[in-house]
Amino acid sequence: MEIVFLIMLVGIMATALASGYPVAFALPGSAIITILLAAGTGYIFAGDAAAYFAHGSAPEWLSAGVINFRGVYWEVERDTLIAIPLFIFMGIMLQRSKIAEDLLLTMAQLFGPIPGGLGISVVFVGALLAATTGILGATVVAMGLISLPAMLRNKYSSPLATGTIAASGTLGQIIPPSIVLIILADQLSSAVDQAQTARTNLYKEATGEFSMPSEFAVSSTSAGDMFLGAMLPGMVLVGLYMLYILVIGLLRPKMAPSVPFEQKMDLRLMGRVLLILAPPLTLIFAVLGSIIAGIATVNQAGAIGAIGATIMAGYRLHEGQRWAFVPTILALGAMGVIVFATSTYDLNIRNITTEEDRFGVTLAAAALVVFLFAVGWSLIRAFRTDGTLQGVMIDTAKTTSLVFIILLGAAMLTSAFRAFGGEELVKDFLTSLPGGFWTQFVIVMAVIFVLGFFLDFIEIAVVVVPIVAPILLLDPGANITAVWLGVMIGLNIQTSFLTPPFGFALFYLRGVAPREVRTIDIYKGVVPFIGLQLLALVIVGNTPSLVNYLPNRISYTGETAPPPVNPRLQYCMEEYVTTEFQTNGDRIRTAINAGRAIPLDSLPSSMAEDLTEAFDKAEASFGLLDEINATSGAVVAASAEYRPLHVQVRRLERDAGRLDRRIEDAEQDLVGLRNVSPDSPRIEKLEGRVLEWQAARDALLAQIPAEWDPKHDTFAKLTKAEVAARSAYRRNSDDAFAPITELRTVLNGTKALEGLEAEVKTLRADVATGDPKALIERIEALRSAMRDAEAGKKSVKGLSDARKALRKNPDPVKATEAIDGSIAALAEDLAWRRAAAEQVLPGLETYSAALSDTIGLRQQSVLPRDQALYVASCNAGHRNISLNF
Repeated sequence: MEIVFLIMLVGIMATALASGYPVAFALPGSAIITILLAAGTGYIFAGDAAAYFAHGSAPEWLSAGVINFRGVYWEVERDTLIAIPLFIFMGIMLQRSKIAEDLLLTMAQLFGPIPGGLGISVVFVGALLAATTGILGATVVAMGLISLPAMLRNKYSSPLATGTIAASGTLGQIIPPSIVLIILADQLSSAVDQAQTARTNLYKEATGEFSMPSEFAVSSTSAGDMFLGAMLPGMVLVGLYMLYILVIGLLRPKMAPSVPFEQKMDLRLMGRVLLILAPPLTLIFAVLGSIIAGIATVNQAGAIGAIGATIMAGYRLHEGQRWAFVPTILALGAMGVIVFATSTYDLNIRNITTEEDRFGVTLAAAALVVFLFAVGWSLIRAFRTDGTLQGVMIDTAKTTSLVFIILLGAAMLTSAFRAFGGEELVKDFLTSLPGGFWTQFVIVMAVIFVLGFFLDFIEIAVVVVPIVAPILLLDPGANITAVWLGVMIGLNIQTSFLTPPFGFALFYLRGVAPREVRTIDIYKGVVPFIGLQLLALVIVGNTPSLVNYLPNRISYTGETAPPPVNPRLQYCMEEYVTTEFQTNGDRIRTAINAGRAIPLDSLPSSMAEDLTEAFDKAEASFGLLDEINATSGAVVAASAEYRPLHVQVRRLERDAGRLDRRIEDAEQDLVGLRNVSPDSPRIEKLEGRVLEWQAARDALLAQIPAEWDPKHDTFAKLTKAEVAARSAYRRNSDDAFAPITELRTVLNGTKALEGLEAEVKTLRADVATGDPKALIERIEALRSAMRDAEAGKKSVKGLSDARKALRKNPDPVKATEAIDGSIAALAEDLAWRRAAAEQVLPGLETYSAALSDTIGLRQQSVLPRDQALYVASCNAGHRNISLNF
């Protein structure tokens, strides 16, 4: 019966949307109506409001259903969504300030002489506007009003001209900063959690292990990662558009003729081009650069964009008038002073101790006041010039409200869909398809593409993604990243603006196109660009590094980079070390032999033994890496025969598990029905279904080949051998380099310890006459400093004993004796350190420099740049890990 209400839910929603009913009300309305009908029907005919929900008893379907408004409202309070109104404000402000018009006119003059130059200029400006405004309607209308008449006047084909403008106007949906990407990142964050839970359960069922290794975890994403991941695919799409227009211009010049440059190419023209290009490029750099550099979060970058757009509008709206550029100059100058003050002085007010600190804070505060004055001046100009600010604020409020209302409605619809078992139905359908992940993925992409003919991008993102994303992210065979999936969906959704009958870009362009341009010409014109978008989808799908590399690169080389011991990095790090051993093995062995030759007589015996053992383990790394290669090769060789059997058995087990879940749900329903309505005819029907499902489950499990268990056990031994080899290498490399790092730290702290020795001697002189409380504080500070300087245990213990002697009943004599012991221990400590610093430290520094990027890689605080770039590239692909499940 649940399927009836599921069909009803989809039917009511589709009918409401087709009739032109507002999306913001069609989505939640269809959910509420269907939920009420199902609850009422269950109460009337089965005596239980939860009878026709897929989650059994009332509390379960209430928590999973649409009535859980608290969860729905929390949905829109997620931090990522704060960026939406900021970027909307930025885009509308730039559009109303006519900066797009300036860009189009100037770029058309520059590119005109090239075959298809006007069209290429439209694509170029569309890409720039995408990275600044991102408002599709504004971009298409602006380019349609300015460029379309010029293209038609210069004998451009109407389909090519309209298609170029419509397609270029949609670039803002994939080139960051993009609202589509923010919404997708928000939806994928919860999908990753669901997929991670499901993958962990899958691993437990397959292996019997209690926990899954973190290197097999589903990779998460954020709005910043989505922005970075979409940059290269966006450039690929721009390149395809430009290449298409250029080819048309070369092969069929009548469709895209070149336009002679009528003005003189002089410094004045170049200055104008620079003046027009510099502001939007600066804004792009400020917004995206702040995210890439880790200076700002996406929300903070949105604020930067909104302020930058306001400053740009301040001079553009006042162009040609007195003091037009003064607010901009003041803002740029103040920002320069703030950057200088931040990099030169400590601006933490609590840390002000000198006149220099006070000057730095004062300078930064004065610059901030000037900057705020400049922003306020720009806002006043926008307010007074044709009501620009009022219009921007109203449009921002409308667009933001639309997005958030749709998010709420979609969350309600999704909850209702899940309450009727729709998610399980979709999951069962996709996982039952032959061909595995790629069949599922192609079907999902095809469905999204078809939905784009009828639905807006927001509706697709917030309705479809939460349902299908967890299923696709779960698959360990494809092992895709969330950012790759998000960018692929974003590229696909972008076609929804061009596909008739409801392509919004087509409507916007039709509204501003001259009468001689027929609607059929617009439809014809977008067809090649839809094909190019699908081609870009294929390219990015087959080259995941286009998406994954930039987020990985920024992550691994940034200040918040994961440490080299992070489990997710180990596979690629070992690939790197293996390559280095193969190409530079002789150099590494020479360095190890040089380390063995270092004289260790000046070191304490325990340290000398640790160092000797470390050199032995460094030498053993070669054999352990060979073991990794041997065991890994054995796994790869056995995989060819084992994989088909593994796929067959796991599919049978998955289908049987699906029946087990149905049986479990039905048995729960039976318990409820027997308690509430023991005479209900549903009891007999459910009992019959349970018997059918049990028989089907047993039949599936009986199809598992008899050879499965021995072959599975044999392959499991191979994989365990590889895991053991990798673990042995990692432990060995840590033991081989940790003593080197520790001893270098100790010896490099010799000078600091010498300074502490003088302080301890001064302390001893003050014990007899000093205040015990003040002395205890000095001792505690000294103990902490000595630990930081890697002082010996006896040296620190003497101070600890002195502190005890000064507590409760202070005994200066006993405290002095304890400090004397500490001074004597320090002297011994410093004696061997000074000798070792001369005899041992230079050799250790050379040894460490030679091996820190291979054997000692895991012991570094962060990955060195070259290694980080290698690992970023290595991890940019999708590694099949299905045989571990």
